[in-house]
Amino acid sequence: MTTADDPMHALDLKAEVRRAMASLETPAPYGGSTTSDLSIDEELNLHSIGWEPVELVSGLSVVSVPWGAWNWGQGEISAASEAHEQAFRYAIARLHNDAAAAGGHGVVGVHIARSVHPRHIELALLGTAVRPIGASVVTEHDVFVSDLSARDFTLLMVSGWQPLGLAYGASFVYAPRRSVGAVLQQRSQNVELTNFTEAMYSAREGAMERMQAMALALKGTGVVDVTVIEGPMPFAPHAVEFASWGTVVRRATDVHRRLHPRMVVSLDDPVVLFDARTLS
Repeated sequence: MTTADDPMHALDLKAEVRRAMASLETPAPYGGSTTSDLSIDEELNLHSIGWEPVELVSGLSVVSVPWGAWNWGQGEISAASEAHEQAFRYAIARLHNDAAAAGGHGVVGVHIARSVHPRHIELALLGTAVRPIGASVVTEHDVFVSDLSARDFTLLMVSGWQPLGLAYGASFVYAPRRSVGAVLQQRSQNVELTNFTEAMYSAREGAMERMQAMALALKGTGVVDVTVIEGPMPFAPHAVEFASWGTVVRRATDVHRRLHPRMVVSLDDPVVLFDARTLS
């Protein structure tokens, strides 16, 4: 964006572009090479608040489910719910260790891949470790984990809030059997399947309580960017699942900082000022 005091014709645009291209060959003062799954604008957002990406880190876990856990029953399928919780706990612990070993203070943009099978539950976490530029190494207990994008993380920090960790909860519940009479009576009607409705409510309540308990344990005041997965199990249609996870946040300043975004670069160039091929 130009002003009357700084007209575009006063700039040597070719020289500016050459200077920018030459700067790419100069090592950055804040560290060495990095590997991340962040986009270019996300990395620029991080640098704008004094943070930098460090390394791509991961945490994995596969936990067994006891034989016969999915057989017909009543109430919650505790063995499956506990296996899911263990898989999350182990995977997050390994992600913390991996991030701390890489020199990160936190992990952003965590992608969660999970798969529930009759005999085991698989969980994989992948994200980019980040840290303040020039910061010292911290232990794995001081590393935060977040599924917020680097852009959302930047907005959160600028507004005076901070991520504390990833909270999660899951519950698997049996859907009660319908009587033969109810099945025959309802086969030609559109009716609510109250057994599945009640099971979904029960699973939701259990999963949300566990996620909120984790948020309170981290001393957070809220959970944002929550992801929810729900529905019947493909291999056990008489069972339903409700799983949720999100980033626990807390205000880091006394007052909330109001953001006032403004356009600083014009996205529409009415006139091409020079041909890029003339730079060679």
